[in-house]
Amino acid sequence: MYETILVPTDGSEHAIRAAEHAHYFARIFDATAHLVSAADIQTAGGMFNAGGVDQQFIERIEAENEEAIAATEAAFEGDAVETAVLRGRPADAIVEYADEHDVDFISMGTHGRTGVSRYVAGSVTERVVRQASCPVLTAKAVECSELTGDYGDVLIPTDGSDAASIAIGHGIEIAKRAGARIHAVNIVDVGAITLTPGSSAPTELVERFEAEGERATEEIVDRATDAGLDVTTSVQEGVPASDLLDYANEHEVDLVTMGTTGRTGLNRYLLGSTAERVIRHAEMPVLAVNARRDVER
Repeated sequence: MYETILVPTDGSEHAIRAAEHAHYFARIFDATAHLVSAADIQTAGGMFNAGGVDQQFIERIEAENEEAIAATEAAFEGDAVETAVLRGRPADAIVEYADEHDVDFISMGTHGRTGVSRYVAGSVTERVVRQASCPVLTAKAVECSELTGDYGDVLIPTDGSDAASIAIGHGIEIAKRAGARIHAVNIVDVGAITLTPGSSAPTELVERFEAEGERATEEIVDRATDAGLDVTTSVQEGVPASDLLDYANEHEVDLVTMGTTGRTGLNRYLLGSTAERVIRHAEMPVLAVNARRDVER
């Protein structure tokens, strides 16, 4: 499933944590890792860039990117990785590199260094998640994301949509390689189905959505069982993003695997609001699976 993994880095602790998870994926999938850093010369030059920047300035910026790569390379514990310093706006350069090298998986931090020679990882990561045609894992350098062994619990949220279903195969294959338990969770967004603000949703409508949630989670149960995995399900009323995060924290989930919605416009991808909020606020890594690439295959 994953043969080539791309790890963009700015040398921050968040990027290094993402690299640690990338190394884990490279090991369980026997994949090749590419470690890159993007030299945004134009942004680094700022107001002094109107007349161009000299070669010495360019070399200094690229040297900083080389240092970022070197700082991150230790996460691979001596395993061979391919490295490159990219040129251009970081998100665009990362996506272009991923396309050119047929990357199957990107792993990057959601926060990073700032300053004239470094990009703000949060905004870059969000752009990559929207634009990349392959799955993107995001990670923060927090206690909850520390790797202490194999993943033990993988959460697959579902609302029964095609975009959500796309992520199921990824979550199951990861759990199979890791020997992890699957958690299939559906949150019935009661607030979204109330007829008027402040009122309660009709009982029959809630029951219908709960039944749909049960069917959606059962799809995951069937596929996980066929793969020989343990699986637990939960269908509950609530607010999707916050309740998914609460569930993940309560059950000490190691990875959330969820789909994003499809393509709109010429080359932009829009995340569902739930996926976007989970990516921003989850302390454990989140794997966002873009629906379009799987549909095109």
